[in-house]
Amino acid sequence: MQPMSKLDADSLRGYYRKFARFEAAGASPIYAAWAAGVAEDDEIIALLLELPKPKRQANLLFAAARHLGAGDGITPGERPSTAGTNDYASLRTWLLAHWPATRDLMLARSTQTNEAGRCAVLLPALARVERPISLIEVGASAGLCLYPDRYSYTYRTDSGPVTLHPKDGPSTVELVCELTNAQPPDTIPEVAWRAGIDLNPLDITDGDQQEWLRSLIWPEHETRRARLSAASALVAADPPRLVPGDLLETVEGLLDEAPADTQKVVFHSAVLAYVAPDEREKFAALIRMRDDIVWISNEGSGVLPDIGAQVDREPDGRFVLAVDGEAIALTGPHGQSFEGQE
Repeated sequence: MQPMSKLDADSLRGYYRKFARFEAAGASPIYAAWAAGVAEDDEIIALLLELPKPKRQANLLFAAARHLGAGDGITPGERPSTAGTNDYASLRTWLLAHWPATRDLMLARSTQTNEAGRCAVLLPALARVERPISLIEVGASAGLCLYPDRYSYTYRTDSGPVTLHPKDGPSTVELVCELTNAQPPDTIPEVAWRAGIDLNPLDITDGDQQEWLRSLIWPEHETRRARLSAASALVAADPPRLVPGDLLETVEGLLDEAPADTQKVVFHSAVLAYVAPDEREKFAALIRMRDDIVWISNEGSGVLPDIGAQVDREPDGRFVLAVDGEAIALTGPHGQSFEGQE
């Protein structure tokens, strides 16, 4: 994911081209076609430039449009195509006819995609921790990633699949991840305490907020929609503590609350791209000053440049997973793959 803080007209076009080529290509033909179309459309670019910079992102635009009725409806078992109402020409016509409502929704909402699948790429890092964990997520959305100990995992390796279950047995949520150049974790750590921070925490028990999370899932990704439903039901039965607030102002207070006999772990995934660069630097400096925590970051390669520079191959739209500032893997943005560093 690319930082969203330096977008003028030319770089906004470049951002949508890169989104089409690296993030959506191979993952969502509809979004790839839509992003490529927006990149060459001066009228739509002009409308986006009227929005605050963090609100111009492709995921937010497309989710808002679909939430309001753009494109074909996606039902279980349906395989969408880029033809008909899912081509860019149809989206453009729809956006121009419904721009006020789309703009208002984009201003009111955020891309708080809560992808439980990312726990599959976080687990190899969490499994390194030998003590019970106090888990703090920065940018927690509805908190689905605060429950890595409640999900089952299957890692597909060259030697065959490796499956892990929570200590009380198989979960209703199974996360599948392609793992290369790394050993799969052999245990699911104990989470003794958990809490999340978000500017606008989502209530997973609220139906309207669940629907927004569904709209944020890309149209072809029916498996992810099913996973969201299962994870939402699991977490709604025991909702997490979510604290509204800015990451710089809130994280140390939560760290002070964590039980003393646990290992404090601060993690974030696909979050800092939406934070101004100077705030990112302050946050990273704050976390690095603490010698009592494990810091796990899972962000686009350009978000934390000193970490991204450690990667020895082309990310191709993948995130860089790092522990305490050391890059250890490239990961699929939805938790679908983990490729370890040499």
